[in-house]
This record gives sequence, C-alpha cells and structure tokens, in this order.
Amino acid sequence: MKSVEKETADRRRLQMADIARMAGVSVSTVSRCLNGSPLVNAETRRRVEELAKSLNYTINLGAKSFRLQENRTVAVVVPYDRDSRQHISDPFFLTMVGAIADVLTARGFDMLLSRVDADHLDQAIRGVEMGKASGLLLIGQWRHHDQLNELAARHMPVVVWGAELPQQLYCTVGGDNHHGGLLATRHLIEAGRRRIAFLGDAKLPEVLHRRHGYAQAMAEAGLTPEPALELPVSFEPGAARAPIEAFFARHPEVDAVMACSDLLAFEAVRALRALGRTVPDDVSVTGYDDMALASYGTPALTTVHQPVTEAAAALVDALMQVLGGERVHPLTLPVHLVVRDSSLPVGR
Repeated sequence: MKSVEKETADRRRLQMADIARMAGVSVSTVSRCLNGSPLVNAETRRRVEELAKSLNYTINLGAKSFRLQENRTVAVVVPYDRDSRQHISDPFFLTMVGAIADVLTARGFDMLLSRVDADHLDQAIRGVEMGKASGLLLIGQWRHHDQLNELAARHMPVVVWGAELPQQLYCTVGGDNHHGGLLATRHLIEAGRRRIAFLGDAKLPEVLHRRHGYAQAMAEAGLTPEPALELPVSFEPGAARAPIEAFFARHPEVDAVMACSDLLAFEAVRALRALGRTVPDDVSVTGYDDMALASYGTPALTTVHQPVTEAAAALVDALMQVLGGERVHPLTLPVHLVVRDSSLPVGR
C-alpha cells in the first residue's frame, strides 16, 4: 500500500513540475494557484488552471487543507563565504535582517533565519522545498552568480540583496554601488587628497561596482588609480587586520582611504594610528554602509549611506511579486554620502 501511495505522490509531483515548466513559473506558484492562494495574480492562476486541466491534474482536497494553513513564513538566508569570512554578527547583516523582520512582521509573515555555505546555495532552498517557507530572501550575492541563475532557472521563489549583473535570471535589490564609490572618492579628491587607497575585494560584485566608481572619480580628476594602492581585503575585521597593517606600513604615501565597509574603515584608522599617522590630518578615511556605529567613532566616520530600511521593504515586495507568478526586474536604490570628521579637508 505504501509503495502505491509513493508512486501516486511521485506522479503528482512530476505533473506539477510539468505544469510549472510550461507556465514558466515555480512549482510552489503552481501549488498556490491550484489551492486558491491570494498571492497569485488572476492571469497566472488562469494559465496554470488551464494547463492543469489539459493534463487531467486534480487536487487532493484532503492534502490541500493540511498544506495551506496559508504558509506565511519567509526564509531569510545569510550565506557564509569562505573568502570574505563575513560573520552574521557583522553590523550590516544584523541591521538588514532586523529591518526585514520588521517588514515581514508588519505584513503578517514569520521569518525563518538560517546560514548556509555560499558554495552550496542549493541548501538555502530546502526550507521552501520542504514547505517550511513560501519563499527565500538571500542576503549576499558574493561570487555565486551562476548558482543563483541555476536556482532562478528552476523557478525557485528567491530575491537577492546584491548588484545587478549581466545575464541575470534572478531578481536583485541593492544599493547603487557604482555611485557610492564615485561619491566617496570625489569627496576625498575635493578634500585635497591624491594618493587614495581602495580597500575591498573586487572579486565580489558589489565591491567591483564600488571600484568602478572609484576609478571614474579618479579619471575625472586626471588621476590614475595605482594598482599598488588597492588592497583586496576580506570584509571580516579579524582577517583584514594584519593585511591592512602591512599595507599602510608599505605605503606611507597614502593620504586617503576609500574602504568598502565601515568596519574596514575603522581597521584602517586603527592601523594608521599605530603607525603614528592621524585621521583626518594626515589621512582622510571614508567607509561604506553608514551603520549606527559610524557616528560614534573617533573621529566620526564619513561613509556612504545604504538605504537598509527601504531595501528591506523592496526585498519583501519583490518576493511577494515573485510568489504571485510575476517576473520582477532588478532594483537599484539610491545611496548618498554622509560627511563626518574622518575626511575633513587638508588645511581646514
């Protein structure tokens, strides 16, 4: 008897996958359509129902009431990248996860928080596949564009905090990293600085876009970025500390630093002080993210403000649209520079 039930269940899953493939939506969206979920728009529901009818697919009404206590849980995953080694306790992650939790709570959803190895992002979708969550928000794109495209090709309901990239199949929401890098570097140049160091690993998409902005600002000022003044350092302060110390010891000519996170900026300030250099008198420093701690540093940190509150709402909005069977385009949010004491101009 159990083998017959298993064969029936396997056949039903295969039929649902067939419907999803022909309708161009995820299996979970097909399930929602056939179970009358209000998250799905009318056109998608009509298309799925017609395909189901053509395949003689019928709904197990007994299972329906069990599955659809209306799944109002969203999985939020923070991948662990072995190269960046950025901990979940990083202030940016904590702020973003908290903002998403606030948005989901306000909309009547629960949040399932987890962490997976960034090299195995397929593990991130287990909560969705097992029915524990309706969709997935991934905080961090890292170097795994191809893996994310594979998830999107399987019609997994996923939205990613990250940068828009060429040939992207999945939806991203992210800050304008190119403009952020441009603003920070222009500010340092306007403050009279010329030997500007760049701290961040440009193998990561968001950092690469910030580096493009940095290079553009330098070119606008008639300056040429010096490869020797670029340090591809990890976001994790513990791993970044020694390379940053060694970098500034090798390069006493540096008069400004554009760091790709606030924590890296604080590590730069600490390393410069250890070498007897003052901030901002000898070296101006800018960070990135504008976490709450930025205004409490000594000196208070000039930094690029990431729109975390707006991003959380946009991420949830995008996921709801994906769950409704819609194709959602990437969204880039504006950023701005918050000027504080760490980048006061030369001869102020």
